[in-house]
Amino acid sequence: MEYNISNKEEFINLVRTEILTSSEVLDELQISRQALNSLVKRGKLFPVKELSRDKLFLKEDIEKRKEASKELYNKYRPYDE
Repeated sequence: MEYNISNKEEFINLVRTEILTSSEVLDELQISRQALNSLVKRGKLFPVKELSRDKLFLKEDIEKRKEASKELYNKYRPYDE
């Protein structure tokens, strides 16, 4: 995805809409903090920035992971619906 930013307001809007914190990722993917750390360690998710107590992720990457998780769930647990 390409981003064209020409002023501060557009940048702020981009960060607010396209960047997620670890806590937001946990809610979006409905996983535990340990599971998130495992995904990062195994290279399944890549934080765009790591802070001392938090990580920041692109929303686009989280949405892709969410779709992949649904496919895996349906493949390995087809009778849970």
